Amino acid sequence: MKNRQHLGHHITHPDKGLANRFGYLGLVLAAFALMLLGKADVVVMERVRASISDAVAPVLEVLSRPVATFDRIVDEMNAISSLREENARLRLENQHLIEWQAASRKLASENKQLKGLLNFAPGAEPGFISGRVIADSGGAFVHSLLITAGKRDGVSKGQAVITGDGLVGRVHGVGSRSGRVLLITDLNSRIPVVVEATRARAILAGDNSDRPRLIHMPPGASVSPGDRIVTSGHGGAFPPGIPVGVVGHAGDGGVTVKPYVQRDRLEYVRVVDYGLQGILDSTSAAEGAGVAK
Repeated sequence: MKNRQHLGHHITHPDKGLANRFGYLGLVLAAFALMLLGKADVVVMERVRASISDAVAPVLEVLSRPVATFDRIVDEMNAISSLREENARLRLENQHLIEWQAASRKLASENKQLKGLLNFAPGAEPGFISGRVIADSGGAFVHSLLITAGKRDGVSKGQAVITGDGLVGRVHGVGSRSGRVLLITDLNSRIPVVVEATRARAILAGDNSDRPRLIHMPPGASVSPGDRIVTSGHGGAFPPGIPVGVVGHAGDGGVTVKPYVQRDRLEYVRVVDYGLQGILDSTSAAEGAGVAK
């Protein structure tokens, strides 16, 4: 009985392995035929490829839309996450700024009250003239600049020369249309300064290098690298508080200062008239007394 069923199944269902073999052989033959056709007639094959591409393109476009949409969603989620982080950072910065604003208002109020107690009279606003740097000595023995501002512009000897970063030097010589500026790094430059953190006084002495030195400091003065150096206002040459630089080195070899203003990047400077010419006046008086003798 079982043999009869097996025989009937074999008759009604031919061997599928044989069909698969013939199908595989047919695909191989079709591939060879397409290759031969592509070699024989390139134009026809290009047209066929173009037609197939045109037919498949809409399908691929439809299939690619979900992928593009998913990528866009991922990008938007990342952007939202970045916005949240930035928002948190901005809130923290805003909180700090509000605290600084409150502290600034408090200090401004205290300053106003103290000025009232001292009967303080503020000085006049300093006048200034801007000039362009047209020449640099560039030598190892002289550190000076030539600017396009002179006597006709109101520039006079001894006036401070600054930029937005800090002190550049002082006017050393004046012509009708130009002026020569002695830099704070020049060997002949001596500027009274103070260490902002400790209020220790010193003299900033140029030595024709890029790092002037602090000399005549009081014994036991505490100076650390990074301390800000500003003008002290002593001597009547400069007003107090003009930024000069920061301490670069403090040790057995002395204290050197890294100026805020870089000499090789100067293009425009500002000549400021603070109305302070105490040193020049005393010098002129001494010269006049010598001539009278």
